Amino acid sequence: MRKNNRLSNLFNKFATLSCNLAGSPWSFLIALLFILVWAITGPIFNYSDTWQLIINTGTTIITFLMVFLIQHTQNRDTKILNLKLDELIKSQRNANNSSIDLDKLDDEELKILEKEYKKLCKNKVIK
Repeated sequence: MRKNNRLSNLFNKFATLSCNLAGSPWSFLIALLFILVWAITGPIFNYSDTWQLIINTGTTIITFLMVFLIQHTQNRDTKILNLKLDELIKSQRNANNSSIDLDKLDDEELKILEKEYKKLCKNKVIK
């Protein structure tokens, strides 16, 4: 169990760092430079299948791996945000604490609850 936790922490750090780097202006510039170099070399390689395969394979591999990294960091960020919101709900005396467990409701129950909150908002007098 300890190894699994260490591996999870290591992956979490790697995913966070990777997503932060991928979202930086420098990463965009490097990717843009790579595309420009690839496009410029097109005439040199007579726009061959190998020339096209390089960009297709590279972008496919990067996209495939980034999907998992981004999904991991998104799930983690969502969990953190929900925990913070739960803490805020618990700290308010007049809050409806049942909203802490909204993730356990199905879609139909969420629609019903949404309608109830919309009614509350319409009936509330703005001061």
